[in-house]
Amino acid sequence: MKKILLSILLFTEILIGQNAGSTGLSFLKSSFGARNLAMGDLGVAGPEDMSSFYYNPAMLSNFISSQLFIAHNQAMQDLSSQIFGASFEVFDMPFAVSMNTTSVDGIEVRTQPGEIESKFKAHYFFTGLSTGFSLYENFSAGLTIKYVYENLFSDESSGLSYDLGLYYSDLYENLNVGVSFRNLGSMNKLRNEASRLPKDFRLGVSYESLLEMINSEILLTGGYQKYTDLADSHIHLGGEIFYDNLLALRAGYITGYDSKGLTFGTGISWNNINFDYAFVPYEYDLGNSHTISLMYTFN
Repeated sequence: MKKILLSILLFTEILIGQNAGSTGLSFLKSSFGARNLAMGDLGVAGPEDMSSFYYNPAMLSNFISSQLFIAHNQAMQDLSSQIFGASFEVFDMPFAVSMNTTSVDGIEVRTQPGEIESKFKAHYFFTGLSTGFSLYENFSAGLTIKYVYENLFSDESSGLSYDLGLYYSDLYENLNVGVSFRNLGSMNKLRNEASRLPKDFRLGVSYESLLEMINSEILLTGGYQKYTDLADSHIHLGGEIFYDNLLALRAGYITGYDSKGLTFGTGISWNNINFDYAFVPYEYDLGNSHTISLMYTFN
């Protein structure tokens, strides 16, 4: 049984986390939606919508309208994630709820070489509540509290995780800066040992500009990201061209991973509805990742 659980942990870490090292719960490293993922999956400094509040809750302080958000990610080897989010105001305070359920189907159980004895699903889940508030003029802070759950074969564990964020909008004209420290907290034991949360530090900037000659808006993002328990770190770069408030084209690049780097995507905006798609190719015959998102903004 111990060997089976070890194989499952390694399998999940390889699929989701790439270089997971000494941390667990790598589904917490996955993106929250197609828009940010297509632009290099930084998120900490923009865009200011439901797809970014997961990365930096401080951006909630610039709340404009309530939003509903759903997303689906399908990756290699039967790995899939379902994502839900909503932002709203209560007593003039902005809040957002987020949820992710991730599973790996068809994990084979063998106690000796030969035929498969059975199959099962590894399951991971979190739900979180976020808020943001102004500290001074364009400078804001935010907090997310998450309940995290994991289930591997007959063993399960749960715990609480916390995210902290700071955000400065219009540091210079159309230039925004954000920083977040995510996945602080702890888990109960999973059989004999507790999984370690992947503590995540992000620092980034975003810049928006109008390109009137082609009736478009441009958004550029870039920054630094590191899982604090690991030796490696990553640079995230990305951009979006949004034509005529209708069609968006996106691309990004992430350094420091062995099997992925480039990200691509597109989006369509119609009235209050945004549909987004992201594509991430993997090397070494690991397949590709496809993410679709749908967001509705209330007037």
